[in-house]
Amino acid sequence: MSLLKPFSKLPGLNTANILLVESEEQFQQSLADALVEETSVTVNVRLAKSLPLPMENDESRPRIDLVVFIINLTSELSFQSAEASLKYLDPGYFLGKVCFMVTNARNASSPAERLDAVRKLASSLHCPLLFAEDQTPDGVASATERLLTILKVAAGLVPIATALYVSNLTRCTLPLDIDQPSFD
Repeated sequence: MSLLKPFSKLPGLNTANILLVESEEQFQQSLADALVEETSVTVNVRLAKSLPLPMENDESRPRIDLVVFIINLTSELSFQSAEASLKYLDPGYFLGKVCFMVTNARNASSPAERLDAVRKLASSLHCPLLFAEDQTPDGVASATERLLTILKVAAGLVPIATALYVSNLTRCTLPLDIDQPSFD
C-alpha cells in the first residue's frame, strides 16, 4: 500500500487519465462511459471503490492526471470512504489534481450536516467541489463537461493554464458563518 503520486510517470501524448473513486458505484459507470466518448483527446478512465490502489499492476498503470471523489450525500459510507482514501494520495495531488463531486444534493433525505462536512473537507484541501445530477442523461452530460474541462487542464493539454491556477479559481470556499446553526 503506497501513495498514489502525480508525477512518478511520464504523461501520454494527447492523453488524459482520470480516476473516479466512488464506494457505491452508482454514478461512476455512467460518468465513465460519457467521459470515454470524448473525441478531441484520448480519455482513459480508471474506476476504484476506494484508495489505496492494488500494488500488483502499479507498473502498467498510467499516470493519473485527476482524481475525482464522488460522494453520494444520502450515504454516510460514501463520505467516510472518500475521507479515508485521501491519506493514500501524495500531497502533490492537492495542487489542482483532486476534486470532489457530490450527488443527490437536492434529495430531501440527505442531511444538511453531511453537505457542510463535504464543503469543509473540500475547502480545507483547497479543492473544487462540483455538484452533479446523476438521475438524468442531461445531468450526466453536464457533469462530464465540467470534469473534462478540469481534466484537460490537469493533464497539461490546455496551453497557458495550469491545474493549480484553475484549482484556485474553482476551489470551494466557506462563508464565515458556516459554523453557525441554520434556521431551516
